Amino acid sequence: MRKARTLDEARRLEDMPNVGHAIADDLRALGLERPAQLRGQDPVALYLQLCRETGRRHDPCVLDTFMAVIEFADYDDTRPWWAHTAKRQAGWADVEARLPPGLRKL
Repeated sequence: MRKARTLDEARRLEDMPNVGHAIADDLRALGLERPAQLRGQDPVALYLQLCRETGRRHDPCVLDTFMAVIEFADYDDTRPWWAHTAKRQAGWADVEARLPPGLRKL
């Protein structure tokens, strides 16, 4: 099935670019059920909340994907998740510092 090109075309989370079943499940675990609910969200806050709620450190690529999904929700930006890796890497030290102590890398 073709992915949506605009947020208005996306009926389910899985209709959005970069969202498969696993990311959709992560978003639902955070209480986000519909694509429009992603507008204006903070991808770093979502990543940190996911780590806290699951009690585990998620791969940094999950943050890249959250960044891509929010860009799509806010601006209909369909770039792939890896287009956000450099931006995430530039701010990763701050994200790392905000993780719960037991989930930080030593």
